[in-house]
Amino acid sequence: MIGFKKYFFFILVLFAFACQRQKETRTIPVDDFFKSQNKVGYRLSPDGKNLSYLKLKGADRNIYIEDLKTGEGKSITQFKGMNIVFYCWVSDNELIYYKEVDAGSNRSDMYIIDKEGENERQLVKNEKSRLKIVDDQLIDDKYLLVSSNKRDSTVFDVYRLNVRNGAMEMAAKNPGNIIDWRTDAEGKLRLAMSSDGVNTTILYRATENQPFKSVLTSNFKDTFRPIAFSHSQPNIIYAISDINRDKTALVEVDCNTGKEVKNLFCNDTLNITEAQYSRKKQKISFVVYETWKKEKYFLDDSVRQVYANLDKLLPKTEARIFDKDEAENVFILRTFTDKNPGSYYLYFANTSKVRKLSDFNSSIREEEMCEMKHVSYQSRDGLLIHGYLTLPLNEKAENLPVVVLPHDGPVERNLWGYNPEVQFLANRGYAVLQINYRGSSGYGKTFVAAGFKQWGGKIQDDIDDGVKWLVDNKIADPKRIGIYGTGFGGYIALNSLYLHPDKYVCAASNAGVINLFTYLKSIPPYQKPILQMYYEIIGNPLTDIDKMRQVSPLFQTDKINSPVLLAQNIKDPNNNSSETMQFVKNLKKRNVSVTYIENQGDIYAGKNEALRHKFYTTLDEFLEFNLKRK
Repeated sequence: MIGFKKYFFFILVLFAFACQRQKETRTIPVDDFFKSQNKVGYRLSPDGKNLSYLKLKGADRNIYIEDLKTGEGKSITQFKGMNIVFYCWVSDNELIYYKEVDAGSNRSDMYIIDKEGENERQLVKNEKSRLKIVDDQLIDDKYLLVSSNKRDSTVFDVYRLNVRNGAMEMAAKNPGNIIDWRTDAEGKLRLAMSSDGVNTTILYRATENQPFKSVLTSNFKDTFRPIAFSHSQPNIIYAISDINRDKTALVEVDCNTGKEVKNLFCNDTLNITEAQYSRKKQKISFVVYETWKKEKYFLDDSVRQVYANLDKLLPKTEARIFDKDEAENVFILRTFTDKNPGSYYLYFANTSKVRKLSDFNSSIREEEMCEMKHVSYQSRDGLLIHGYLTLPLNEKAENLPVVVLPHDGPVERNLWGYNPEVQFLANRGYAVLQINYRGSSGYGKTFVAAGFKQWGGKIQDDIDDGVKWLVDNKIADPKRIGIYGTGFGGYIALNSLYLHPDKYVCAASNAGVINLFTYLKSIPPYQKPILQMYYEIIGNPLTDIDKMRQVSPLFQTDKINSPVLLAQNIKDPNNNSSETMQFVKNLKKRNVSVTYIENQGDIYAGKNEALRHKFYTTLDEFLEFNLKRK
């Protein structure tokens, strides 16, 4: 009996030890979070008979075509390296693709090829100009509408590109202020948008033989985004608009009068970000609005049923449709959650069946990822700020080291969903705070405008107030708070060290702007018409010179005393590499600890796995040293 008790006690000890082992969090290798996908860019031929994608095989990426009926597939291009930067179907049998000329040069040549991999020929050779597809459907089986700045580097004209012989014929000449062109469902060029830098004017014509005329003018602070023309009323367009309201709505506008004639969906508390139009049914299928997640409001019951079927077939996951055939029977979709990067699927509406294509990242195990929770708090001036908090697995929400992760932008936002950087940091034991500071999209135009000329000002206050909220709620250890960001987020991170040095132990910046004057100078010629808008959002380099110097990290190195990690792509046009080196030298002269990584490319580009490994390994070591060792 005594022996049995000892044995039973021993089993209990082993069980307790096993349970404790299960609660321990595995440190996942850096590269597992940031793997390149082997298959990307899934697309369907218009007739829904063929699936295409870009497949990485070794160091080479090419276009593959698969017959959906037979399951047979093959590569239709045979390139070495990863030179294809974009492709699309232009008919049931033909695809167009761009081939990069020089890595990082933004120059690419255009080719056409059939689905069998034959009849390949070069259509356009871009030497110094840029070319963009306006509408991806062929007109009269030979013309493709494209825009190019080959005539004048500062503006884009529209051309009819003959894909049979490569000839380009001017379809619409840009008078100098057109920033965008739009077609109707038949591919006819009927809308244009002009800008004087502050105001945008919608221009309309009933037919391509008529001149464009002004329809309505709005300030850049307003949103007016045309979605599609009404099929039954050719003078009516569907648009997402917040003109005369704070939140965006889906409306109908009469192009003859410029007046809003019907409100299809509007809510004073919701901001619409997308609207899906069906060419087959000639109507709006649904709108997407943002709260803490993206939600849909359906205007077509048959589409509602499609998504209801997807919820049954793929439960407990979000589904986004990325492409569909003309008959709207075959769909390409991607699933995801906050803890799962998700998978790509084919969905066949006529049979209500799905077929898995590939995982976004098969190295990620959902049970090892962390929940992304919505949070909100009041800023010091009474504005309600929203964000997300991700806590490390198997840790109490008490006295944790924190990484604040401001988003790039500024007029962007964080959204609920899988984020590899967030999960990477949470796996290392950090609480991760993402903040949709004023100026972020999704909360109405008043909230966006509240961020204008507040770079280094109230935007910074919103982030600091979020940190204070964490500390007040005893979630954060006030002595172990760091900040890291990319682009505008990197700029915010560097600013934090001298604007509020008592809050942050260290800062890491990837491609962060260090000089606002250089950033404004880097705006390319074809964006000059909207330069005045940049001045309104950031500051005017002539009239706001003192303020812009105060919030440009390059000129504030004498106030930075905490460790800095700086990663910079020397080909990044938003920064001057010599200024970056001067910034680093100035910090080192004052014995500030600086870790500097110089890249010759974008670490997020699919082919740059070595750059990603180097950056995130260095970031891991930098944060470990500065935030975990007391």
